[in-house]
Amino acid sequence: MLSSQRKQHILAILSEEKQVMSSELSQRFAVSEDSIRRDLRELAAEGLLQRVHGGALPVSAAIAPFETRKSVQISSKRLIAQKAVQLIQPGQVVIIDGGTTTAEMVKLLPPDLAFTVVTHSPSIAVALVDYPQVDVIMIGGLLYRHSVVAVGAAVLEGIARINADLFFMGVTGVHKTAGLTTGNYEEAGVKRALSARAAETVVMVSNEKLNSASAFAIGELSLASTLIVDAQPDDEMCQLLRKKHITVL
Repeated sequence: MLSSQRKQHILAILSEEKQVMSSELSQRFAVSEDSIRRDLRELAAEGLLQRVHGGALPVSAAIAPFETRKSVQISSKRLIAQKAVQLIQPGQVVIIDGGTTTAEMVKLLPPDLAFTVVTHSPSIAVALVDYPQVDVIMIGGLLYRHSVVAVGAAVLEGIARINADLFFMGVTGVHKTAGLTTGNYEEAGVKRALSARAAETVVMVSNEKLNSASAFAIGELSLASTLIVDAQPDDEMCQLLRKKHITVL
């Protein structure tokens, strides 16, 4: 079998099984693990999978530039946003992550809902200007342009003084073994710290993010108390979420 044919088979297996291991592929194709690792390196370089120790995972499709992502799966994001808004109660302190799904969420807030928002996203803060019942606390730092959020030491220092009821977290990948992931090291650290300052973390997940992974780990799936999805997760994922006591909406 040619290398190009083998790589197509690897991608098909990955799509079906949501994870591949180099040792298993080596046996399946009767080639050395070095050959498999070379295939995986080349596929990763083309952006077709995410390499991990011992194998590979499906790569997240949610790593495109912010402006591009704003027009992707709009109806899905709005459905998720509608469900998310219903979780906010008057008087709560709510951390809202940056991202295109949370951007849709703030558009759907009831105009008379009074609560406090903490955000490190300039675009989320600006979107709340026309909501006079919402107090907005901005956390500043170094601007990460890809997601239009602040990152770095100043952000971590600012959020250390916050005790929030809810954190609406955006991710680029949710996977049974890789957990919650995103595409930037600094951003992953900020998300992890924000989650630690909230009583509950709500992860908003459009379908292309399920069973996929990005390079940097935010944390285990158990970091989330609630997952809002636009499609039913597969049986294996559902069982795992139930085992970890994660509510699925």
